[in-house]
Amino acid sequence: MTDPLEAREPRTFPFSAPVGLVIDPVFAELRENEPVSRIRLPHGGDAWLLTRYVDNRALLTDRRFSRTAAAGPAIPRLTVEPAGGSALSMMDGAEHARLRRMVAPAFSVRRIEKLRPGIARLTDDLLTAMLETGPPAELLEAFALPLPITVIWELLGVPQGNRDHFTGLASRLLSSTAYTREQVQDAIDELSDYLADVIAERRADPGDDLLSELVHARDVDDRLSELELVTLCGTLLGAGYENVANAIANFTVLLTEDPALMARLRAQPELVPNAVEEMLRYAMSGLGVSAPRIATEDVEIAGVLIRRGEAVFASLPSANHDPNAFADPGRVDFDRRVTGHLAFGHGAHLCLGAVLARVELRIALAAIVRRLPGLRLAVPPDEVPWKLGLTVRGPRALPVTW
Repeated sequence: MTDPLEAREPRTFPFSAPVGLVIDPVFAELRENEPVSRIRLPHGGDAWLLTRYVDNRALLTDRRFSRTAAAGPAIPRLTVEPAGGSALSMMDGAEHARLRRMVAPAFSVRRIEKLRPGIARLTDDLLTAMLETGPPAELLEAFALPLPITVIWELLGVPQGNRDHFTGLASRLLSSTAYTREQVQDAIDELSDYLADVIAERRADPGDDLLSELVHARDVDDRLSELELVTLCGTLLGAGYENVANAIANFTVLLTEDPALMARLRAQPELVPNAVEEMLRYAMSGLGVSAPRIATEDVEIAGVLIRRGEAVFASLPSANHDPNAFADPGRVDFDRRVTGHLAFGHGAHLCLGAVLARVELRIALAAIVRRLPGLRLAVPPDEVPWKLGLTVRGPRALPVTW
């Protein structure tokens, strides 16, 4: 066993500002020399960080590490407010499986395939409107945000609302350092009131949607609490758009940085599904760590002792750039056999919306390539503004032309 690494000064995390998609070289250094290392988070103190693919994949299925135990104010974390114990992402075992079983059918391959024609129509309508308005355009506002927001609102049965107001509130919940605790709490309160109103509408007038099914599970079957109902709806709404919108913008950045990639997809549209997987693997997602897990007993990883009660973070972007798992990982290769990447996680907490996200991203990428073959940035790359102080990574705005 190695010397106790907790005696060393932890590295401040995140290692650098989340500008651009190139993964910070510190991750490669750690994979090579210190695959289990100490980091200091913006809130809650110090924790362990895993950077190799094999260790990250193992952690995501290791029942000796608990998400439930990581719900609390004293736990190291990126977010201003700690995750509550009623959040699906912070549950373990039977409780996690109970809530996941209620939601999973709505995100099955069969259900999502039924949504494909509508997603394709919405994609073409949004791009048509953007083209008719003429260049330049702001891709996030015109396309990358309204596509997944509209899809998740319709899937859940949430009335179409003020998108700018909703995303402004939701972004505060993703705050690491961008907003104060008071601002985040105000956003939580306002979103909770909004969700309570929507749930009341579904109670009064149920429909053929996921939210109506969840209300029935609460009121008739008594399979979840009111707090779980509100929290689950909020989680699905936020996660249902933010990651897809960021991915569309990040893919666009990659394609405009290397026009040969765009030309390749235009010439071989059958590569789009694999291109989506490769860009998901490559593109740095978030700040580089997942939600914390707490060791429920002493565990040794890569020769390092992690003691019971200590927090551990997976780094899925680092795992996806591990040369022992993906040859030449710093290169975007649409011919790569990219199965096994961890962009959607792994194990029991594999992203519920992965099937939906893949369908949306494949449709969006194919449409962009087909309808905007001359797509390019409308500003120099170093003038693209990036989201700062949040737990997500992506452009804050993306001016494009064609």
